[in-house]
Amino acid sequence: MRTIAALSLVATSLVAVCGIQASPARADWVPPFKGNDTGGIIAYELATTVDARQLAVDHCARYGKVVKFLAAEPHYGGYVSFACRWVPYGANERPLRTLY
Repeated sequence: MRTIAALSLVATSLVAVCGIQASPARADWVPPFKGNDTGGIIAYELATTVDARQLAVDHCARYGKVVKFLAAEPHYGGYVSFACRWVPYGANERPLRTLY
């Protein structure tokens, strides 16, 4: 029992002396624009400064899909969510991705 206590004291001392620190977790941070082939979210603060519709259209066009906006939470910390859907029936061409 004494050896376990002694080893833990030595390990704690080494951590304190060497200055090894654990990096803080960033669980509270989300990028302002995040998505994949099924859809994504845009931070509301970003949506007020740039054209959120064009961001979503360009994102879904990378996967050959069209955008469908789902919801918007218009407050600090809110977001705009969208889904990427397959091109509707009857459409002969794939969606275009605009490059400015």
